[in-house]
Order: sequence, then C-alpha cells, then structure tokens
Amino acid sequence: MRLSDRARDLPESGIRKFFELAEARDDVISLGVGEPDFSAPWAARTAAIDSLERGKTSYTSNRGMAALRERIAAHHERYDQPYDPADEVLVTTGASEAVDLAFRALVDPGDTVAVHEPTYISYGPGIELAGGERLTVPTRAEDDFALTRESLEAAGAAEADLLVCCYPNNPTGATMTEEEYAEVAAFCRDEDLRVIADEIYSALTYGTDHTSIATRPGMRERTVVVNGFSKAYAMTGLRLGYALGPTDAIDAMNRIHQYTMLSAPTTPQYAAIEALDRCDEEVTDMVDEYNRRRRLVVSRFNEMGLDTFEPGGAFYAFPDCGGDDEVFAEELLEAQGVAVVPGSVFGEGGEGHLRVSYATSMRELKEATDRIATFVEGRD
Repeated sequence: MRLSDRARDLPESGIRKFFELAEARDDVISLGVGEPDFSAPWAARTAAIDSLERGKTSYTSNRGMAALRERIAAHHERYDQPYDPADEVLVTTGASEAVDLAFRALVDPGDTVAVHEPTYISYGPGIELAGGERLTVPTRAEDDFALTRESLEAAGAAEADLLVCCYPNNPTGATMTEEEYAEVAAFCRDEDLRVIADEIYSALTYGTDHTSIATRPGMRERTVVVNGFSKAYAMTGLRLGYALGPTDAIDAMNRIHQYTMLSAPTTPQYAAIEALDRCDEEVTDMVDEYNRRRRLVVSRFNEMGLDTFEPGGAFYAFPDCGGDDEVFAEELLEAQGVAVVPGSVFGEGGEGHLRVSYATSMRELKEATDRIATFVEGRD
C-alpha cells in the first residue's frame, strides 16, 4: 500500500515511548499522564446516563446543541470573552479536533505558523498535515516560559501568518499575565498575525484568574479560542471540546467539521450542559487539590536540587534535571520505577527538563518524589 508522504513522515509521539516502557513493568508510578485522576462530576455522568436511557442518541446540529452553545457562551463571560452562541461557537470532538479544524481552516499550503516551545506535541504535526510550515519560538526558563515580544522578534515571527498560543501551558504549567499578553498582542497587530489560543487548562489556575489574548484590544477578531471539558471537568474519554471565534472562522471550521465528524457525540453534550450548570463546586475542589499537590511537588524538587519554577496553571511541574533529560527519564524508570516525560519531547526549549504530572494521588506523589530523591542522591 503506497502511503502519502505526509502520513509516512509523521513522527510517532515521543510521549508514547515512555508510556510503553512503563507499561512493561508492574511496579511503576506514572507521573507522565496528562489526564485528571478524578472522575467526571456525578451530576454530569447522571445527565449522560439519563440521555441514553431516554434514547437521545441521534445526531445534533453540526455546530452542537443550541442549549450547550448558549451555556458555553455564558460560561466564557467570566473570562471577558463575549461570543454569540449562534454564530461564534462550535462544539467539537475534543479540543484536539478544534485545533485541527483551526489549522485546516486558517492555514494554506506554504503558510508559516509560529509556535512557542516547549509546548503541546500535536501542534507541529497538525500544521504539517494542513500544509503549513512551523516556525519555532523558544521560551526560556528565566522568563518562567512566558512568551515575549522579544522572543517573537528574535525567531522571525514577523514573517509568520499565524501564531499558536498555549497558556496555561502543557508541559511547563506556565501562565501569562495581562501585561505580558499586551506585548504579544501588540506584536500580532503590528505584524498582522492571526492567533489560535489553546486554553484547555483555563479553569486550572492557582492564585490568579485566567486571562486570554483574545481579550486584548484588536485581538478578538483575529483569534480562535480553543477549550473543552477534558481537563476542568475530568471528561477526557467523552471527547468534547469547542472553539470560539469570529463568524467567518467558525463558519469555515464548521464546513470542514460537517464533512469529517458531522457533529460531536451527543451523550457528552448532555453531560457538558449539566457540568456547566451545576458543577462549578466540583471544579473548585479539584483545583484546590491540584494546588496542594503542586506545592508538594515543586518544594520537593527544589529541595533535591532540581530547580523548578512555580507553575501558575495546568497540572504539570517542569523541573530542570541538569543534563540529558531522556537519559535521566530512562534511568529513573529503570532504577526507581517512576515514569516522567523528557522535556525535549515538547521541543528544543524543553531540553534538560522533565514534565511531571501531579494529576495523581498525594500518596503516590509522596512515594514518587521520595524515589526521585533517592535516585538524584545516587547520581551525585
């Protein structure tokens, strides 16, 4: 069977390699999974079950159920993001589909897409599948991995057609302030850059509320915001996301969506309506628990000499392992049975770091950090 060049050249996920190594052993504590260890809120699950029992298994509108789009739009008012549910909201099969649709709707073959790194691993392949060319914009540990105008200018992003932003960030946990976004937004306006803002971790911030580049002056009309229910509501397996943006962008994304997915799955849409209506308290409880774990993990890493800045969002720590991150991760897994992800998987800016998920129990985190401390002492 002859394969397309794009499919043949598409790399395997670097994260998958370490999952497979970990799965080969039965004594491993995995800190590599980017998934909540909580279940979806009970009210949301009950709504999903009820919809099935009542036989609500038909297609919905291509754009998603009107009732859900209305609630998504109302929900985003809290982030100062006003969107018309009729024309500016699209419900998708996970946030990943929303990102893919945005690339295919906004990128022509040969277009350059600037992506700050380290960041989520799917952007590069998505750009390539859309026919675009990726331009890497490094972010630095000394800036707490925030995107800056200086880094954009130094990378040549003025020549790009599109910018991808992911804050709160996977893998670093970095966030952006309004002041930092103001500089990036000014660059985008000056250089006429459109933006895809992946804000899937927007509900998971610590100490400060999430802010979006789309709320900066002149940015709403040039930004597609991606979000979903996987992280905040622990609904990863239900595969439900959405996009918010200008009518022309959402219309274009929907045209592609209707020929590929047709519509997002019906059952999780009922769960999502209930989640937005009734589950804020559960989200707050999850964030509080992640915050406790965050403080433990960051303090333990700093105590053992693995310099770690304090992540402002998501559920990842990004310690500096002081050397080859792949070797460190492989030897840690072999010696102590703890699985982490090498930072270099997420781009050159992640080299020498580790992505450590604290979306696991406090008991396992304490045991895992004890094992890591033992491993670090043995290497000294």
